Parts: sequence; structure tokens; C-alpha cells
Amino acid sequence: MGDLATGIWSTELTQEETDSLIEKVADEVVKRGLQVPAILFFDMHKPLASIGGSFALMSAPFAIPVLGFDFFNNYSRLFSKRENVEALLLRIEEKSAARKAKDN
Repeated sequence: MGDLATGIWSTELTQEETDSLIEKVADEVVKRGLQVPAILFFDMHKPLASIGGSFALMSAPFAIPVLGFDFFNNYSRLFSKRENVEALLLRIEEKSAARKAKDN
């Protein structure tokens, strides 16, 4: 588990970590059939990514005990960058198209 003393967002996510987190979120969204609501939600909130990152830092004392430090730290860093949200949207669309092709 991460050390709270080092602080939230003490380092940037590596590209491998970013890709792994995006893949996990996209897998869960497609597995649950929530592509349309997820795409609408993330696309609508994409311009607010940096504000969401600030809100995540403010809500950390309340969210960390429930979600865990590592989970909260990783996903708040992921969603604080607009380009990561865009990459997630593209990955959800790719996985959704692949699932439709497989089902047909």
C-alpha cells in the first residue's frame, strides 16, 4: 500500500501505469454494457479534468479511507489529465466495436 507521508500525486503515472488503468476501466465499462453512459459522462466532463483533479485532492481525506490510498491516488492522477480521458473514450469505443463484431 502507498505511503501517505509521501503525499498524493508525488509522482506522475508512467505510460504503462496509465495504459493499464485505462484498460481496466474500459474492460469494466464494456463488460457491464455501460458504453453509452460512460462515453456521455466522460465526454461531458472532459473539459473539467483539471478541476476534477483539484476536487479529488480536496476530497482525499474522506475518500481514501473508503477507496484506499493506492486506488484513489492512481485514478485521481489518471482522470486529472484531459488526454487520459480522451484515451479512455477511444479505448471504450474500440472495445465496444470489437465486442459488436464478435457478437455478429
